[in-house]
Amino acid sequence: MGLIVQKFGGSSVADADRIRNVARIITETYKRGHNVVAVLSAQGDTTDDLIAKAAEINPHASKREMDMLLSTGEQISCSLCAMAVEAMGLPVVSLTGWQAGVQSNSSYGNARINRIVTERILTELDRRCIVIVTGFQGINKYGDITTLGRGGSDTSAVALAASLHADLCQIYTDVDGVYTADPRLVPGAHKLDEITFDEMLELATLGAQVLHNRSVEMAKRYNVNLEVLSSFSGKPGTRVKEVVKIMEKSHVSGIAKDKNVARLALVGLADEPGIAFRIFSLLAREKINVDIILQSIGRGDKKDISFTVAKSDAGEATRILEENREYIGFDHIDVNDKIAKVSIVGAGMINNPGVASSMFEALFNAGINIHMISTSEIKVSVLVDLDDADRAVQVVHNKFFGEVELQSAL
Repeated sequence: MGLIVQKFGGSSVADADRIRNVARIITETYKRGHNVVAVLSAQGDTTDDLIAKAAEINPHASKREMDMLLSTGEQISCSLCAMAVEAMGLPVVSLTGWQAGVQSNSSYGNARINRIVTERILTELDRRCIVIVTGFQGINKYGDITTLGRGGSDTSAVALAASLHADLCQIYTDVDGVYTADPRLVPGAHKLDEITFDEMLELATLGAQVLHNRSVEMAKRYNVNLEVLSSFSGKPGTRVKEVVKIMEKSHVSGIAKDKNVARLALVGLADEPGIAFRIFSLLAREKINVDIILQSIGRGDKKDISFTVAKSDAGEATRILEENREYIGFDHIDVNDKIAKVSIVGAGMINNPGVASSMFEALFNAGINIHMISTSEIKVSVLVDLDDADRAVQVVHNKFFGEVELQSAL
C-alpha cells in the first residue's frame, strides 16, 4: 500500500459527468489499497468567470479580495467531488488549502508555499479517508486566503506529495502526457514515455502548458515521483524524472511556443560601463522578468540593447524606462509585441553539434525570419513574427520528428 497524490485540472472536472469520472479514478486507486490525496482545480472556466464578475463590481479590486473570491472555485470542485465519492459509499473529506495546512507568504495573487503542516491530512488518512484538497490556495501569517498564481494547483499537488513523502504524484489533464509539441496544434506530435526534470522545466518555462514550471522546479528539488496522464483515456502517461534512458539519436525532446512575448529595443545607448546595470536594475526593482537579451557591438560611442519581457509587462517596462531616459541615456525605445518565441529542448543537445543549425535550416527553408536567438545547454529559442509562430513550430517539429513519424507509420 502506498500514498498517491492525484491532481485534476479544470477540464477534468468541468461538469457533473467529468466530476463523476474523477471520483471513479480516485476510488479505483483507493480500492487498490492506496491512500489517496486528490487536488482539484476550479471547474472549466470558473476562474475566468469570477474575474469577469469582479470586473463588473470593481475593475481595480485589491489582490487580497481577488484571492478571497477566486479561492471559491476550487472549493466548489472539491465539495462536489467529495459528494460523488460519498455516493459511491466510500469515506471522504474535502479540505480547503488552509484546512490542509498549506501556509504561504503574503504575495496575494502569486503566493509561494512556505510549508505544509500535514497533521490534519495524516489524521484523515489514518482513518482511511480519501482526502480531497483545494488546489491553488493557502493561508498567510495574517490568516488571509492566498492564491498561488497561474498553474497553482500543479504546485499544490507537488508540494503535498513532497511534504507527505508520497510514492507517486499524478497530474491528470486532457492530454495523454507530455508530447514533442502540442498535439492539438501540431500534426505528428507524439507522446514521450519519460522526460527529465530539466527538460520539462525548460518546456514549461518556454510556453508548454502541460505542467506549471514552479511545480516542476519543486518536483526536481524534492525528487517527487511525477507522472502526467489523461483523466479521459486511461492510458499510461509520461514520467518526469531526474535521469531517463536517452536514445542515441534523440537530441531534441520537445518544442514549445510562447506568444506572450514583447521585445523592447533601447536605441542609441552610450557605449560605456554600467548601462546594462542601469536598465535591468530598474526593471528588477519592479519585479519585471527579462528573458532574451541581445547587445549590439558598439559603433563609435553608441550601441543598442534589445530584450524580451512578458507581453503583459511591456507597457509597464516602457513607462519605467521612459521615466528614466535621462538616467539611462538613450535615443528612443522600439516596442514590438507582434512576435513569438519558439524553442527546442533536449538533454541530448549538449553533446551533439548541429542541432541549432538544423532548426535554423528548417526556418530558412520555410521563409521564416529570426529576430533574436538565445541558447543554453539544453535549449535553443528564437523570436519570430507572431504570424509565423504556428508554422515555425510545425516545420521545426517536422525537421526533428518527421522521420520518426514516418518510420513508425511503416
